[in-house]
Amino acid sequence: MSSLSQVNGQESSNIVVGPEDILLELCGSVSTVLTAACHKPVRHAQMIQSIKTTSLKPDISGFVVFEGGFTGLVVLNFSAAAAMEIYQDYMVSMGMDESSLALQHTSDEVSDIVGELMNQIVGDFINKVNMRLQSCVDQSQPKVLTSGRQLTISIDAGLQEPVTKRVAFYTNGNNTFYLEYSMDNTEFVATKDYIAEDAHDPDAVIAGHQRAIENAKITSVSSSGSDDSDALLSELGL
Repeated sequence: MSSLSQVNGQESSNIVVGPEDILLELCGSVSTVLTAACHKPVRHAQMIQSIKTTSLKPDISGFVVFEGGFTGLVVLNFSAAAAMEIYQDYMVSMGMDESSLALQHTSDEVSDIVGELMNQIVGDFINKVNMRLQSCVDQSQPKVLTSGRQLTISIDAGLQEPVTKRVAFYTNGNNTFYLEYSMDNTEFVATKDYIAEDAHDPDAVIAGHQRAIENAKITSVSSSGSDDSDALLSELGL
């Protein structure tokens, strides 16, 4: 197998990219985007766990579906402590005063930032996949659920033979969150004429998002966090 970051340096006859290689690229996008956004290191475990199904778990969870050349599902499950650390580090790095930040993980503002960061992560990942695997994959809008209850929701992405994995991530403050990932059991094999294309610079993508946020006024969302959660539960059929 070949990681996406190594395809430029290999003979095309040796390039075979499978689900775990694509997962490692996704893990790289999570670490790279969050490290750049928060200006503090975020790392992932060096072990990959096989699981039976992806699910949303408390305290904050978000998911994105991608489809096209292959179909998959990305879920990020944050503890309240991990979500608040990432939210606070991100906002402070944007120049916000700590005294003006939300104090509870149930705040709409925290959910909005988690959703924005998920959008950047999956955008960076899909950019690499589309360029290096010469595929065409699109993502849905991230959905974020905040819950103080012991609630677990399984997500069915309609995959026929899914490969489903979980990877632990660690913040600078040693808080833990988890990436759960499910995709088609497929692989990409390069032809003899394959030439890899470089993906766009993720730092430039992140900087663009940050400039857009800096230029916008951060206002309170009219609906409450509980209303958003209830709406998402309703959309999931619960």
